[in-house]
Parts: sequence; C-alpha cells; structure tokens
Amino acid sequence: MKKSLAGLVVLLAMGMTARSQVKIGFEVSFKEPQAHYAEVEMNISGLNKEYVDVKMPVWAPGSYLVREFAKQVEGFNASAAGKSLKFEKVRKNIWRVHLAKAAAVKINYRVYAFEISVRTPFIDDTHAFLSSTGIFMYPEGMLHLPSTVKIVPFKGWDKVSTGLEPVSGKKFTYRAADFDILFDSPIEVGNQDVFEFKAAGVKHEVAMYGGGNYDAARLKTDMAKIVEKATAVYGENPNKHYTFIVHNYEKSGGGLEHLNSTVLGASRNQYNTEKGYLGFLSLVAHEYHHLWNVKRLRPVALGPFDYDNENYTTNLWVAEGFTAYYENKFMLRAGFISPEVFVQTLAKAVSDVENTPGAKIQSAAASSYDAWIKYYRPNENSNNTGVSYYSKGEVVGLLMDLEIAKATGGTKSLDDVMKAMYLQCKTLKRGYTDAEFKTMVEKISGISFTDFWAKYVNGTQETAYGQYFGYAGIKVRNENEGKSTAYLGIASVKKEGRIFISAVSRHSAAWVDGLNVNDELIGVDGIPAELGVEKSASILGKKPGDIIQVDVIRDGFKKTIPVTLKANPNINLLAVADENASPEQLKVRAAWMGK
Repeated sequence: MKKSLAGLVVLLAMGMTARSQVKIGFEVSFKEPQAHYAEVEMNISGLNKEYVDVKMPVWAPGSYLVREFAKQVEGFNASAAGKSLKFEKVRKNIWRVHLAKAAAVKINYRVYAFEISVRTPFIDDTHAFLSSTGIFMYPEGMLHLPSTVKIVPFKGWDKVSTGLEPVSGKKFTYRAADFDILFDSPIEVGNQDVFEFKAAGVKHEVAMYGGGNYDAARLKTDMAKIVEKATAVYGENPNKHYTFIVHNYEKSGGGLEHLNSTVLGASRNQYNTEKGYLGFLSLVAHEYHHLWNVKRLRPVALGPFDYDNENYTTNLWVAEGFTAYYENKFMLRAGFISPEVFVQTLAKAVSDVENTPGAKIQSAAASSYDAWIKYYRPNENSNNTGVSYYSKGEVVGLLMDLEIAKATGGTKSLDDVMKAMYLQCKTLKRGYTDAEFKTMVEKISGISFTDFWAKYVNGTQETAYGQYFGYAGIKVRNENEGKSTAYLGIASVKKEGRIFISAVSRHSAAWVDGLNVNDELIGVDGIPAELGVEKSASILGKKPGDIIQVDVIRDGFKKTIPVTLKANPNINLLAVADENASPEQLKVRAAWMGK
C-alpha cells in the first residue's frame, strides 16, 4: 500500500511538473485596423501530446448570451519550427492541431471586430478595443495556466489601458495568472485620454476614448466619492488598481463589469448637462458595485466558468437587480441626488415593474434563469411574457432592504446582508446558492423570508408598495387612481413616413380586438394616424367602453377593425416623506438610506 501511494505521488508530481512547464503567450498586432482586423499569434510550448485543441469562448461573462465569437475568426493556421502542422475544426469553436511530436506550436489567426458594444471587440483606424473573450483562444484543459499578452500598437498609437498586470521591463506586455483573469480583462489600445485618481487606497485609471465635453478634474473628484461609498458597504476594496475604459460616441450607453476594470459606453456630449452627467455617474456607480456584487459576491454558477455553454443561475435578480438598486443608494450617499429624488426614483421603478404585463407571468428567478434565451433576444411580445431581472431585482432589493430595517428596528439593512455574503464567498472561495442567500437574509433580519421569497422571488405577486414604503414613513399615492382614461394599448414606430404597430399590450383593447404588430396604421375614426393614436383627439374624447374604428393595412389589404376601449390599467406612483413619521419609521428610513 505504501509503495503504491508513493508511486502515485511520484506520478502526480511528474504530471504537475510537465503541466507547469507549458507556457502560453500571445501577441496582438494590427496590420489593417481600418478594415477592423486584429492579428493574433499564440505560442504554446512544453507540450507532450499528439494534438492540442484550442478553443474560442462562445460568450462573455456578465453578458448572458451565446455570441459565437468563433464566427469572427479567419485565417487560422499552425506551425512548428517553421513547418506547417495539420489542423482541423472539430467543433464550432474548437480547432485541433496535430503536433507531429512537436513540443512547441505557433498558431496564427485573424479576428474581425466591427460591433460597437461594451462586450464585443471593435477595431478601426482610431483605436482597438479588445474584449478578451472575443480575441483570445485557450488550450483545452489549460484554463488554469498563466499566459502573457504583448500588444503591438498600430503606427501612431501610443497607449494601452487594461487591468492586466504589466510585465516588468517589457513595454505593452502583460500577464494573466489564468485564463479566467485574461478573459475578464479588456484592453484598450490607441491614443485615449488617460487620467488617474486615488480612492479607498486604490489607484484608479480612467481611459477616455472618443473625446467629449467632460471635465477630468470634476470626474476624478466625483468618481472617487462613489468609490468610497461603495467600499464603505463592504469594509474593504479588493483591488490594488482599477481601470475604467470609457467609450465616448455620439450616442452610446451601457457597461460591462470585470474583476478590476469596467467598460462604459457614454455619449461624448452628455457631461455638461445635469441629466447627462448624473446618468454617467449612475453608470459608474452600477458597474463599480459589480466589483463586489457578481465578481466576488456571486451566484455559485458564475465561476469557474464554462466558456463553451450557457452558465445558468436563478440569481441574476441579485447580481444585476441589486446592483441597479445600489446605484441609487450610492448616488444618494455621495450627495449627487437628494433623498426626495432617491425616493421618487424608486417609486418609478416600482411603477415600471407593475406596469409590465410580463411581470405577472415571469418571476425574478425565472427571468434570471431564462436570460440566455429571452433577455438578450427580445421580440415584439417580450413585454407581455417576461420582466427584466434588472428592474424586478431592483424592486426586490428595495422591498428586502425595507423589510430588514423594519424587522431590526433600523439597526440592520441590506448592506449588512451584502457584506456578510461577500465575506462568506471570500471565506468559502465559491459562490452562493439561492438557499444560502435566503439563510443570510433571515440571519441578519431575525425573521423568516419564506413568504417573501414565494411572493417576490419565485412568484409574481403584485408589489405591496404602500406597506413597504410605509415602513420608512414614505407616503405613496397612485396619481392615476380614480381616473378613467381610455386606453388602446399599443406602441408604434414611424418608418419612412408610415406608422406601424410595434407592440400590443396583453389584455388591452388592442390585444382583445385583434390589432397586430406590423399593422400599418392609417387612421382612427377617420383621423389620420400621423396625428397620433393613443393621444389623438378621437381617443382623448372617448371613455372606456366606447368603440373606435381603426383603419390598418395588413399584408397589403386594408382592414377596419372596431376596438372597444378599456380603462388605462397603469399606475403612476408619487412618493413623498411623511412629515409626521414616527420615531420607528425614521429609524427605518435612516437604515435604508444610510450615510
């Protein structure tokens, strides 16, 4: 037995030694950036096998859709010692290279990159944005191995911005401890404007591409405030350095989180208006909170990642929804919005969810699980069949926060749950299950959340907004209550001077009486459609129960469809602080809003 164990140890040690000798390096250059191409060279040495499979990820963590990055790869070839090696494609994203006893192989391929988004590579003659999952391949079974990346900028480009660690003494060369880190580290190459600030003891670099009317000094001050408020919730900032890559276009938006960086989309001329500037800071607050929530405090399914397939979780309502909720809290705590704006913003969030017909069909947990097939693939009926885990999760976060503060007399809040779950994930070195998250909420609050989970996480219960806002002494009024406004229930879009129905709301008058998406609207009761439909005089002068005649063209045929109008079912919440709130309510409010 002892000899067998000793032999096993020797074999394992030999295997580990052989594996540790494998070295992986990349070089990325740009021969034709104007045509949107990156040239990638991948070198693998220390191999001792018949063949190696190299794989391109099919999705980017943080964006839950299979995007098939391999479709943009061309010109794949492999060689050893200057001689070509045989290779074959064995799966949609796998190339098998036959080594012919070679211990080292050089692989070259090109990537076409011409989709502007925070999650996909984009290259032109002004810069290169390398979203790593769409650029780099990895050898099968070697995700855990380190690699280096050398960037060769195009002529005239002189800057590289990334969260990757630089290799000492080698310009524009970086290292990743494993492929999870490489795939979580976007790279910006070009002539971006770079400025820095320090907050929470961490150096932050901001790389601005595309110009804009921003004030760098103001941004450094205000972004630092958000960093400090976010860090205060968790008690520590887990990074040594952090990189913001900001793409300023004429019109842009959105963001994608990474382990120690983020990519933000912005409109270059939004910074000199209050709405535009606060919108950008809200995006910063959202993506920076992901540094904890989802990157470290994460659902168990989200890491280590399977880059070949979907990674399912029912907890995106926490990962994204709570992050949407906290961006409001950070904006309040940093002093960028008033308590009144904070409260009304969340009241509107509740209204938006309650006014979504699909919120009565799909739960927060189901929305999370189906992100792969629904959220990123919306159609004309999506509003009727589902709800965003961002918006529903934001509302669940609001309710949970108020419930915890109420149960603890204002001594605890959702902040305490988030910090405790972050520390738990850090200690266990893995993500959490839904049951573990619920257990922590109950531990912090001291009450059962079984009924809450059944109603708001796994169920489709209407939000008891009056009750929950009331915990904090906030009075909520539905501005539409008591009104009987005629409602048709369609959305429309104008194309080349013609108006088409783009959506029909579930159970509305249009739904019941048969108006269809893609119907061309000609008129309502003889009034031309270009004068408006929902707001046209013919409807404003009608009451629920009245019948209107809607003229449409469907598949080339003109039809007149009688529609019996219904009452507008939507709510419009107005929330204000009660000046006569009790001491108990004020304690809940203080715990909810924080410092």
